[in-house]
Amino acid sequence: MQKVVIIPTYNERSNIEPMVRKVLSLEGDYHLLIIDDGSPDGTASIVKGLQHEHSARLHLIEREGKQGLGTAYIAGFKWALENGYDYIFEMDADFSHNPEDLNSLYEACEKGADVAIGSRYIKGVNVVNWPMKRVLMSYFASMYVRIITGMKIMDTTAGFKCYKAKVLKSFQFDTIRFKGYAFQIEMKFTAWKLGFNIVEVPIVFTERREGVSKMSGGIFNEAFWGVLSMKVKSIGKKYKQAS
Repeated sequence: MQKVVIIPTYNERSNIEPMVRKVLSLEGDYHLLIIDDGSPDGTASIVKGLQHEHSARLHLIEREGKQGLGTAYIAGFKWALENGYDYIFEMDADFSHNPEDLNSLYEACEKGADVAIGSRYIKGVNVVNWPMKRVLMSYFASMYVRIITGMKIMDTTAGFKCYKAKVLKSFQFDTIRFKGYAFQIEMKFTAWKLGFNIVEVPIVFTERREGVSKMSGGIFNEAFWGVLSMKVKSIGKKYKQAS
């Protein structure tokens, strides 16, 4: 079974080499796709240097300028499907997601999950080094999404996931509206409406040690108002899994 981990980057020079080396050192023969949005700090150049060591397993898509998290992942999903991968992961470059947990997500899919979510909130609140204000914002954002959408997912905004290819083949990517924080919610909501089995796997989320967080008030506002709009537009819409 072919597995690829998709990591979008923007100014991750301090994190990218240790992340690449860690993921490619794991048991399970993971491949890695970096999608860099023109990082001025030279992130893509570091990846290109590492490709000389890992030419068969390390891949790079370079894009011009910051185009948003959602469009980066969609570009990655399309690439992964075109290249025949069976399991497609998404995670951050900054070690807030522990690469060791990739195997736990994979095992959940092997045991029957169609989508496995690395969940901060399935067993209490497992977040390290976040200020209380941000913990509360994230936790209650997930609660808000559950109330509006009806999903029973505890960590609706999580960005650490594994998809079976059949899930992404069922998506119409041109209908995915959101580019920022709300993208993660829309992907889960669509998979849920399509009837796929979504399982949460407990993880510990650790705030980045290097670099700068990409979170902003505008991204949060997109999620808040976008969830209402997404729910309304889903009413009466037919969802069908790919055959």
